[in-house]
Amino acid sequence: MESPPKPLPDLPITTTATTTPTTPNPKKLTLIPLIFLIYFEVAGGPYGEEPAVQAAGPLLAILGFLIFPFIWSVPEALITAELSTTFPGNGGFVIWADRAFGPFWGSLMGTWKFLSGVINIAAFPVLCIDYMEKVIPALESGWPRYVAVGVSTLFLSFLNFTGLAIVGYVAVVLGLVSLSPFIVMSLIAIPKIKPHRWLSLGQKGVKKDWNLFFNTLFWNLNFWDNVSTLAGEVEKPRKTFPKALFVAVIFTCMAYLVPLFAVIGSVNVDQRKWESGFHAEAAEIIAGKWLKYWIEVGAVLSGIGLFEAQLSSSAYQVLGMADIGFLPRFFAVRSKRFDTPWVGILISTLITLGVSYMNFTDIISSANFLYSLGMLLEFASFIWLRRKMPTLKRPYRVPMKLPGLVIMCLIPSGFLIFVMAIATKTVYLVSAIMSVAGIGWFFLMKYCKAKKLFKFSANEIEDIEEE
Repeated sequence: MESPPKPLPDLPITTTATTTPTTPNPKKLTLIPLIFLIYFEVAGGPYGEEPAVQAAGPLLAILGFLIFPFIWSVPEALITAELSTTFPGNGGFVIWADRAFGPFWGSLMGTWKFLSGVINIAAFPVLCIDYMEKVIPALESGWPRYVAVGVSTLFLSFLNFTGLAIVGYVAVVLGLVSLSPFIVMSLIAIPKIKPHRWLSLGQKGVKKDWNLFFNTLFWNLNFWDNVSTLAGEVEKPRKTFPKALFVAVIFTCMAYLVPLFAVIGSVNVDQRKWESGFHAEAAEIIAGKWLKYWIEVGAVLSGIGLFEAQLSSSAYQVLGMADIGFLPRFFAVRSKRFDTPWVGILISTLITLGVSYMNFTDIISSANFLYSLGMLLEFASFIWLRRKMPTLKRPYRVPMKLPGLVIMCLIPSGFLIFVMAIATKTVYLVSAIMSVAGIGWFFLMKYCKAKKLFKFSANEIEDIEEE
């Protein structure tokens, strides 16, 4: 029988007290804003689910959004709930990998997750413009589109600078308003629904695009763990996180499935028209132009919520990595007025702008590949921490023993490997370059520490009790 591990004095649980003076009693995130921030980390509504129908037909799209949450979203949310409540710091998944396998893997996890996050953020202004071009055709291409993407990115980044608590409450409003036209559309569609359309395997002559299908599912239902980088900003995180994640999983799945059933059942169009933005066209067919314009407005509001939530996670990840000594101390500088990590926001915004002019599908594929690498490491960290620290106090514990946890992680891991296997050569090349850069960054930071070229924070410790 394995002896219990000795207490670990260097457990890197970050707090918010670093570098520059902060505002007294900064506002913390409470349950409801956290639920909506998680919702926007992952989904933000059914905007962007349409290509799943185009790629594989109605039935497989419905089955995908029914089954995929159980083999992917639920396990990821459970792991996030356990590890975020055990290590409630802004470093999030970086802390988990560091505690499991050491600083090299912690740093590489940070690289993969940060880059996948900021690449993913770049998709949201593009998605907004995809919906807006249905109303304003000038935004389809050329300089009007480039200007619209650039200006919207800069404006939304400034909004993020004003404070996480504000962003949280804005997310609540945006979530309710952006979902409202889909509720109306689904109710109006009920008399027009023909259930046999749900069983269609696809239009004859349309070849199935499995790459697009799985990447669409993956992109619409991942990033549950991104909220872990906000753990240091949450009120009573050990109690709040599990509740918020549980509600967010149910809320997110319903937000995808209800409109999908309604539109597939009530609208009969060429399958190839099911591209990003088709829900707006369907709304016009179901109810008229007024609902189409409402959904267009909702798409923009949803894009704002998605952008704000994920930019917050990326910025606070940078702050968290500086708090625990993975980055120089100046990366953790906060605004004196708003207490927000302005350096992290600036870095994330600049990278987002750099990739925002890529093709939308390439953005999704590149983000998915890097995220897959990070998630494989995250699953391994979760299993290894259970084995390495079996008596560590876990405020929330996934109710399974080690063999069950291994099976729970193997199923989504198989999907991750599949998503990586069907990636294009361009995605392989981009991911390889970024991974090599991440390894180089780790050794550069190690050299800077050794030569004392920059100031690095010492780990700030919270006592973690053994059970």
